[in-house]
Amino acid sequence: MGKSEQRWRRGMSRRKALSGLASFMAASPLLHAQRDPWPLGPHRRFLGFDEMRDVFDFEPIFRANVPLAVYDYTAHGTESEFTLYRNRDAFDWVELIGRGGVDPAAIDTSTELFGHAMPSPIMLAPTARQRDLHPDGELGMHRAATTTGTTMIVSNASSLPFTRIARGAEGPLWFQRYATREMEPNRVALGDAQEVGAQTIVVTIDQQASYYERDLHVRHTGGAPRRVTRREPQPDAPNPYRVSAGRLWYEWSLFDDLRPMCEVPMLAKGILTGDGAKKCLERGVDGVIVSNHGGRALDYGPSSLEVLEEVVEAVAGRVPVLIDSGFRRGSDVLKALALGADAVCLGRASRWGLGAFGEEGAQRVLEIVNAELRQAMAFAGVASLAEIDRSIVKTNFP
Repeated sequence: MGKSEQRWRRGMSRRKALSGLASFMAASPLLHAQRDPWPLGPHRRFLGFDEMRDVFDFEPIFRANVPLAVYDYTAHGTESEFTLYRNRDAFDWVELIGRGGVDPAAIDTSTELFGHAMPSPIMLAPTARQRDLHPDGELGMHRAATTTGTTMIVSNASSLPFTRIARGAEGPLWFQRYATREMEPNRVALGDAQEVGAQTIVVTIDQQASYYERDLHVRHTGGAPRRVTRREPQPDAPNPYRVSAGRLWYEWSLFDDLRPMCEVPMLAKGILTGDGAKKCLERGVDGVIVSNHGGRALDYGPSSLEVLEEVVEAVAGRVPVLIDSGFRRGSDVLKALALGADAVCLGRASRWGLGAFGEEGAQRVLEIVNAELRQAMAFAGVASLAEIDRSIVKTNFP
């Protein structure tokens, strides 16, 4: 057999060549293919709805239901995701002290914010584009919140107009706004929200210059819910570093401009220092939300839980202090309440529920976390929110 025949014998067959070409083309982003980065492996059964026992049970179902790009948009944090993970680590640094002696059925979690009665201090944080998670989107989330008596904060970047969401159910709604430099769009948005019943306006002042390495390292196909943000110089950026201005123009005077537009209480979201909280009070803000945007704002920043006491001390009871970022369990909520928070907002947890089972899933997440809170309060020996204080926790922050 000659050399030509030997090469032909060892060469790639037409079938293998076509198979290789098909595999290459299937991975091309131009064809919008969707690879599965989490194969099921030998265990090929997901839990059913009736088997959901805690919030973490919903995440695998959510992840299986949505495209990779949608899952990563919910899951990712900024840059190295250090702060994303620190948010969860922080709960390990706070111990609950069990005193017992309270029947869970006798627990009273009712509270009040800005004159509005609430059956629980657990709220829904503003999160964007919920129709990417489920066709019902914010309408389903609002119905779930209404059923459980939960106050929902609607994102400025919602899939549906606030006016339509407000008409979808009867429950209380707050409106979150990313302010624009031009004041007229702010005036229109805030006016429309208040006209249909927004009880409170939340102004987000963090998330000013973040980008997401996870999105840069994973080739998303099938259409990502947002364009990947790359840290590249912008030739027309109005600063010497040629960084996209985005929200970098934010100054404390923003609240002076927005205050006349708000006939309802106005909160500042994204406070992580006592000094920042004091500046909010100086500007007439009616409340603060301790938040690092779920680890999506500034990498290598503190967790919201570990700076909570500093903010509470600075506020000194003059306005309510809320908190979000990293909360998954009722015991997490109790720890924050013991450190001085007036209410706790859930973000990713509620998205997992909606993406996993729609409205019923979001409702079930809220029911589970509220039940866990009552159980944790019973173990800690407190029958109402008024009885919760610093004595039921021991902190060991690094």
